[in-house]
Amino acid sequence: MLNDVRTFIDYQNRPVRLTPERLAHILERPEMANMETAIQETLANPQFVRKSRTDNAVFLYYRFREGTAVGDKWLCVVTKYLEKDAFVITAYLTDKLKQGEQLWPSL
Repeated sequence: MLNDVRTFIDYQNRPVRLTPERLAHILERPEMANMETAIQETLANPQFVRKSRTDNAVFLYYRFREGTAVGDKWLCVVTKYLEKDAFVITAYLTDKLKQGEQLWPSL
């Protein structure tokens, strides 16, 4: 599976690529083992989406995960949207959401 580009659908019905190189990067963190389905779920059904404060094309998707290898944490999936392409940059577990303009749910 590490050799195949995966395409997921985000909450706005847009395709988002996860390349083998990016998946390998994500899986370098032991706590991210077996989290590919959680990444897909976070893109499709996020609890929060925020725009990066440093790059307007980067969005952070968050979904709370109970019982991860490092306890109850937020899964953050960082994606970049270009005019005709979208892809996962990275994903990680965190205790809190980063600052940034909240896009979903809209306030």
